[in-house]
Amino acid sequence: MTDTIFALSSGAPPAGIGVLRVSGPSACEALEALTGSVPPPRRARLMLLTDFRDSAPLDRALTLWLPGPGTATGEDLVELHCHGGRAVIAAVEDALSALPGLRPAQPGEFTRRAFENGRMDLNEVEGLSDLLAAETQQQRRAALLMSEGHFSRRIEGWQAALLNLSAMAEAALDFSDEDDVPDDATERRITSSLADLADELGDSLSAPSAERLRDGIRVVLAGPPNAGKSTLLNALVGREAAIVSDIAGTTRDRIEVPAALGGTAFLFTDTAGLRESTSDVIESIGMDRARAAVEAADIILWLGEAAQLPRADAIQLAAQCDRQVAGEGLPISALTGEGMEQLIALLLDRASKLLPSTGDYALHERQRKGVRLLRDHVQAAAGSADLLIIAEELRQAREAVDRLTGRASTEDMLDRLFAGFCIGK
Repeated sequence: MTDTIFALSSGAPPAGIGVLRVSGPSACEALEALTGSVPPPRRARLMLLTDFRDSAPLDRALTLWLPGPGTATGEDLVELHCHGGRAVIAAVEDALSALPGLRPAQPGEFTRRAFENGRMDLNEVEGLSDLLAAETQQQRRAALLMSEGHFSRRIEGWQAALLNLSAMAEAALDFSDEDDVPDDATERRITSSLADLADELGDSLSAPSAERLRDGIRVVLAGPPNAGKSTLLNALVGREAAIVSDIAGTTRDRIEVPAALGGTAFLFTDTAGLRESTSDVIESIGMDRARAAVEAADIILWLGEAAQLPRADAIQLAAQCDRQVAGEGLPISALTGEGMEQLIALLLDRASKLLPSTGDYALHERQRKGVRLLRDHVQAAAGSADLLIIAEELRQAREAVDRLTGRASTEDMLDRLFAGFCIGK
């Protein structure tokens, strides 16, 4: 029998209101034990909560009785909207824990029950996880779309198309088993539909990366020693994150600093100065790490000569324009602020092309791999003239959809995902 769980689902006390949720088969009995009666389903009622052990009053709270399965968790659910003081919450939780069959919830357990009871699929769960961790408006908007099922509904469309195509393929095979000639028009329709579906899946893979949205656009500051990289980093992030010195080679390793500009998350990386050779072993290691950072960068700010530009899309800066004649590139001075507004505007413009636009979601690497696997099976089916192979590839494509939605996920992966939630979710 499933345990009945409870937890504080609102912010930590003290607060104006503290919302305690109880989910499971004994939720109704728990409400009755605390109030002496059960209000009509889905109608809020102000009731006195008492400790069933000694009838001592606990609090006067707004109560809600929500019978399953049409609830957030898919189970019977009770909400107690109490006063949000620490003593009140502790007293009500103590009374709940004394009831038979009730126990405190584990992190993410409410959401896990919603997933296991079909109230959410894995993509919506991941969206909710991102929503709880969102720190910028872009992160919030993309996570909200995912948690509300925009991507899940798209997957449902793919699944419906796959089921329809599988039925057509199986019907054509049945005709073949009866020594009838399959309808050529049916086979052409299957092939054409598979090609269209493969194109749609390919378009979906172009969706922005959720990891980039979550961790920030990787901006790498690179160039020769003493070019002003550390000073520029400090100016961009608004604090003394890197040591600044006139001594060349002060920065020996990568320094990564997260910062938000204009509501967009960035991860700025200061790197060791790059030059052709050095006898210093530590500096050499630093330069190797700098080159690796440049290769992995989303945006490169290059503070060197144009002839040494590491990548065609790198942004060349004429840094330290307050101290020397500006060279090629955008003239900036991290000390006086000259050109900094233009640089930030350029960074935000580049970032906007790498992040989801308003009304769009972002895909995690797990989701991207799932869509890629699904597309591979659809493309394999579209490229075959053998109905048996087409039917088998379609079957594997349907299995790929199940993995994408979480219906065929492993317990270890689910454990890791839900462990990242707070107790009351």
